[in-house]
Amino acid sequence: MGETSEANKAAPRLLTGGNPQIPKGDGEEPVQAYIAAMPGWKRAVGQQLDALVTGAVPDLRKAVKWNTPLYGGAAGGWFLAFNCTSRYVKVAFLNGAELTPLPPVESKAPNTRYLHLHEQDRLDEAQFLQWLEQASARPGARM
Repeated sequence: MGETSEANKAAPRLLTGGNPQIPKGDGEEPVQAYIAAMPGWKRAVGQQLDALVTGAVPDLRKAVKWNTPLYGGAAGGWFLAFNCTSRYVKVAFLNGAELTPLPPVESKAPNTRYLHLHEQDRLDEAQFLQWLEQASARPGARM
């Protein structure tokens, strides 16, 4: 008695645009909880992004803060984040202004650049991996 079974745990609440509300936490577990709660086609995008980052970046650190998965490397700070919006998954390169070529979407934050992935889009994995290599080798954002 008093134990909560997996079946009785409430599903994460979806915020504006379907972004899952996940408690802050460090490590694999909160990131996987976020991805599992991503609605519809966005979950497959989250799984693909996580698999690519995990496979490409040695000494990877993961966390969820502000209902957003964050990825950091050995250089310190966070270099990548993503979250759900109503029409796309927004991938943030937190040091994206230093990447070549620049990720396509500007941000109000001068060092951040975005990649928007819509349902019909196919991720250019080769380009994404090049950005990961560059981004993870630079000091990331402090949060």
